[in-house]
Amino acid sequence: MNNTLISKHDLLNHWLGHRNLTKRVLEKFPEDQLFTFQVDGMRTFADLVKELLSLAVPGLEGIVYNKTEPYNHNLPYHSKTDLLKAWDEATPKIEKLFLQITEERFHESFNLFGEYEFPVIHNILYFIDNEVHHRGQGFVYLRLLGIEPPFFWDR
Repeated sequence: MNNTLISKHDLLNHWLGHRNLTKRVLEKFPEDQLFTFQVDGMRTFADLVKELLSLAVPGLEGIVYNKTEPYNHNLPYHSKTDLLKAWDEATPKIEKLFLQITEERFHESFNLFGEYEFPVIHNILYFIDNEVHHRGQGFVYLRLLGIEPPFFWDR
């Protein structure tokens, strides 16, 4: 009897749906506010997107190639075009890397970035949860700027 709640491919498609929605938030952000607008000392949406870019592909590479390297959120993207291009380049890499992880490995412990010792599946869920969290901040920023964000459920 198979007790799988969600298949590996369904989990990947779920993540890719979130990535699609996060990209749409990034696309709605005004260029002149993307790197400057912040609330109460929170990071700009550009910095949040840089964090997401610095975690997903490098984190999956660490899992796939069994390497532990620290993350670096200080990425050299200085325009909306740069961020969107990096986002689009990361998506097929995420797909390719994710599909290289066997379901058996999902329950193995892995020290992500040398800081987070959890089962592989928890690290992957962290990537997704972190993206949803930061996209929520982006939604708030857009609303404060008078811009209607995309529907959160339209992935």
